[in-house]
Amino acid sequence: MTEAILFALFSFAAIFFAFNVIFRRNAVHSALHLVGVLLSLSGLFVLLNAQFIAAIQILVYAGAIMVLFLFVVMLLNVPREEPAPPSVSALLGPTGMRLGALLSLLLGAEILWALADMGIRRPESTASVSSVALIGSGIFLRHAFAFEATSVLILVAMIGAVVLARREPS
Repeated sequence: MTEAILFALFSFAAIFFAFNVIFRRNAVHSALHLVGVLLSLSGLFVLLNAQFIAAIQILVYAGAIMVLFLFVVMLLNVPREEPAPPSVSALLGPTGMRLGALLSLLLGAEILWALADMGIRRPESTASVSSVALIGSGIFLRHAFAFEATSVLILVAMIGAVVLARREPS
């Protein structure tokens, strides 16, 4: 019973913070609400008995990545814009509608493929998921390219933020 209450609490908190991430006008407030989403997800990981993943979620995502996001947002110092009046033709134009329909079909196909694939493979044992050594060897052996590509992508994003925020000498 307690787990069901905690699950409902963490899931509603994650949904609440996720909507606030989307609908806040201030980028700093959106980033702080994203920290709330990540903390709620770490609570859900604890309920799944994945304490290591919950700790990594807090340390890496809520800590390091969100600090990086906040630094980029503050470094860019983007001025506020006045919102344009809503235009139905701009939002629902033929090109936008076709692109949205195509992306919706692709998302639906991907969800169906993932659900069909889930029945074929058996899930790995919980011992392989909870072992820190196996997680580390999986990251650095099987998924080394994705790990390195992500680090290069983050480095390029930081360099791009510095270049965009650079002031021209006067």
